[in-house]
Amino acid sequence: MSQDIENIIIRLKNVIVESDLSYVELEKKTGISKSALQRYANGSTKKIPIDVIQAIAAAVNVSAAWIMGWDNDVPEGFLPLPKTKKVPLLGTIACGEPILATENIEMYIKVDESIPADFALKCKGDSMINARIFDGDIVYIRQQPDVEDGEIAAVLIGDEATLKKVHKYPNKIVLSACNPMYDDYVYTNEQLNEIRILGKAVAFFSIIK
Repeated sequence: MSQDIENIIIRLKNVIVESDLSYVELEKKTGISKSALQRYANGSTKKIPIDVIQAIAAAVNVSAAWIMGWDNDVPEGFLPLPKTKKVPLLGTIACGEPILATENIEMYIKVDESIPADFALKCKGDSMINARIFDGDIVYIRQQPDVEDGEIAAVLIGDEATLKKVHKYPNKIVLSACNPMYDDYVYTNEQLNEIRILGKAVAFFSIIK
């Protein structure tokens, strides 16, 4: 087995382990059978198709170029990979708990170090499509208790975090979707206690389908 293949296998195994995904979960994300994934990771298969590497890379949120080792000796026409950090991807958030409580974290995902994000949310539905944020997109959030008028923020309503554009008025806050098919949420006076701004949306990741 060549040194290149050995290095690819090592990186494949590392990204699978670091992703905290089981082989069953990875099979669902990639469409590659559990047994095949195990063979690729343990080195029993000497040839790994590029589409397999691309599928696994997309599932664990890394670049196929990194798995291939191109970040060390970058071929012409390719850019070196940016340095990344891990941030928590949040699910349902219980009222009264700290935002980043363990109970709220579904998994950790990677993001470019240059993006000032503290956590991320997975967008559900089509309420933000006019901001080019679609169902399934990952939105990165900088944790802060307030945002400027008109900015997109992660807002806690009840026990679930949602993404909305925040419009501020005297004694009133309006949370609006970026889709005219959805009505605004208007909060006044004591109703303002029902909502909490978790942070400002600073970036999003979208997969072209």
